[in-house]
Amino acid sequence: MSTHAIQLRKQMRDARKALSAPARLQAAQGLAEQLLALPFAPQSGYVAGYWAVDGEIPLHAWQLQLPHTCIWCLPVLDEATDTLKFAPWRPGDATTQNKFGIPEPTFESSALLPPEAMTLIALPLTAFDRSAHRIGMGGGWYDRTLAQVGASARPRYVGVGYELQCVESITPQTWDIRCDAICTDTHTYFS
Repeated sequence: MSTHAIQLRKQMRDARKALSAPARLQAAQGLAEQLLALPFAPQSGYVAGYWAVDGEIPLHAWQLQLPHTCIWCLPVLDEATDTLKFAPWRPGDATTQNKFGIPEPTFESSALLPPEAMTLIALPLTAFDRSAHRIGMGGGWYDRTLAQVGASARPRYVGVGYELQCVESITPQTWDIRCDAICTDTHTYFS
């Protein structure tokens, strides 16, 4: 990992954590509007989001405005394969914390879904550019997971973050998965 990427991650994480709670809530509503306006916004099926931590932009406003025919899912670490699976979750359902302290749905193993089962996957990010390249937290969980998805079964990938996380340019690595779009609290950028 380059020194530049490490510094950029720190700078952007600090910037998003500096936002006030009211600013984050306002941003969540703006993000929901951008996501709902996507030409490929899901109308049904499984939709994967994440549990916002470390100042990430919250997805609750979008989750609550999705059509009732959509089933909200959260990522679950599969430590045996170093990839993610997804499990349905609704507000009020039980969760447990994973090794990073992030809540995951409490689930039966039979409830776990592969990424191919999703209609759309919202990917958290620390930085992005207007060409829909993103930098994640650096662990590679989403890149490893999505690299295994065949083209014919591929869901839509949408990076989500605050507009303040936009940078001039990101040089993607060979393993980076490109998003179909990046949605922020104020704009949508398509690849």
